[in-house]
Amino acid sequence: MSGHTHDHIDWADRLVLLRAADTLDAPAHAVIAARLVAKLPANPTVIDLGCGAGGMSTHFAQALATQGGGTIILVDATPELLHEAERAVRAAADAAQANPRDGSTQSRNGRVPDGSAEPSNGHLAAAEGTAPPVEGLAPASGDTAPTAEDSASAIGDIASTAEGTAPTIEVRAVVADLADGALPDLLPAADLVWASRVVHHLPDQQAAIGTLTAVARVGGVVALAEGGLSFSCLPWDLGLGRPGLEDRLQAAQAEWFVGMREGIDGAVPMPYGWPLALEHAGLADVSSFSALVDHPAPGPDGLADYVHHHLSRLATHGADHLSDEDRATLAALLDPDSAHYLGHRRDLYLLGARTVHHGRRP
Repeated sequence: MSGHTHDHIDWADRLVLLRAADTLDAPAHAVIAARLVAKLPANPTVIDLGCGAGGMSTHFAQALATQGGGTIILVDATPELLHEAERAVRAAADAAQANPRDGSTQSRNGRVPDGSAEPSNGHLAAAEGTAPPVEGLAPASGDTAPTAEDSASAIGDIASTAEGTAPTIEVRAVVADLADGALPDLLPAADLVWASRVVHHLPDQQAAIGTLTAVARVGGVVALAEGGLSFSCLPWDLGLGRPGLEDRLQAAQAEWFVGMREGIDGAVPMPYGWPLALEHAGLADVSSFSALVDHPAPGPDGLADYVHHHLSRLATHGADHLSDEDRATLAALLDPDSAHYLGHRRDLYLLGARTVHHGRRP
């Protein structure tokens, strides 16, 4: 299967950027995972649809370990991303099972799992303190998972965690497309269905949310990470070009996004917000919350590389919507041989918010 999907984006080519984003989003992801998992029943099934590089599910693994275990099913249409996600989440699950109480990332041999040569395991960081419960999220109830066909048979039965034993976290991976209306037949019913920044890339966003809802068991939770606050990372005056470059980059990105949606075959407008979309899908107790991503200057290791990837993507997407002066400024920031190369700056930062919209299947 190609890395290109409905939006004509090669997601496999973005693996390095996705890993870096997972690392920087780790504190916010840990809070979100703990908050969602806190209200799930014992030994729940969590399905991560459009899992990308797996960063969010590493935190689901940690949260499940503190509550006795469960199952994580990773689903993505891009095999390259799914392979990396399975590797990362299995490493996180192994570490979490070895240290379920303190959330440590040490494995059974006492070492931090390396997983790969890329420094991508920074996303194993746990949230500080205890996350508040999610209002309106009730423990799942109703029938057990229905008999599934084809891919579902490969997922198998979920092993229960015996009382008094170490938590068991099962990890499964399924290549599938969220835009496929038959997806609920390929997966077991889930206590939590998670989709992060993937629905807006699909032709019919409302239909996709209907599919997510159908994957959830009765009483199960559907949660979408969509919207929030755009990330900022540059000072207003860079010492070259016209001040306020980042504001114009975000405006150019918005114009690109409109064109991206228009370029998706069979795109259907959704002229209302995400909470209403969840209500239209039949979900109850719909609500939203946000988690802050805050890395003040000079930021952690890897921030400059992430900003470079981020601005390179904006430069590509927004080129047609930027002035010649802004394009020249971007080129100077991205050029390692330039006196203005962003890698030499100590005033880069990252500030934004991830918003989660959730509801319960009645």
